[in-house]
Amino acid sequence: MSKNIKPIYIAFGANLSNPKETFPAAIKALEVRGVKLIKMSGLWQSPAWPPGSDQPDYINACAEVGFNGEARALLDILHEVEADFGRERSVKNAARQLDLDLLDFRGQVIEDKGGMIVPHPRMLTRGFVLFPLSEIAEDWRDPIQANDLTCWTARLPLADVKDIVWLGKA
Repeated sequence: MSKNIKPIYIAFGANLSNPKETFPAAIKALEVRGVKLIKMSGLWQSPAWPPGSDQPDYINACAEVGFNGEARALLDILHEVEADFGRERSVKNAARQLDLDLLDFRGQVIEDKGGMIVPHPRMLTRGFVLFPLSEIAEDWRDPIQANDLTCWTARLPLADVKDIVWLGKA
């Protein structure tokens, strides 16, 4: 990626499918829509949220992607691909076949009338996002406070990270 163009990062999650099949299929669906995979983290397992929800554990990953459009267009594509994989946005924290989140769009800080907030408003408190992101974006800094990933992961409560397990490359 050109040094002048900052990267775009998205997160993958699933707890109702096999991510070794779902994530590559989602990447193909994204590529058909003009979103190019540049780097992909390994897979990370984390307990479902909220605790006690009696859902299967999640498998998570992060990716750096290329996209020649605006953040809103990319978010719309992510939602479209989720829907293609059976995601329904009717129940908060529901189990899902595929979850795609726009984490960072070229270091921009965005809040639009449609409810899009970038960087993702909860990414810095989620070990299941920060650990896979650190695999592919070791120099990333949050665009609001300019803290690096080491700073953010050090702030995570032990209770939130003790059950997160690296499963290896996708």
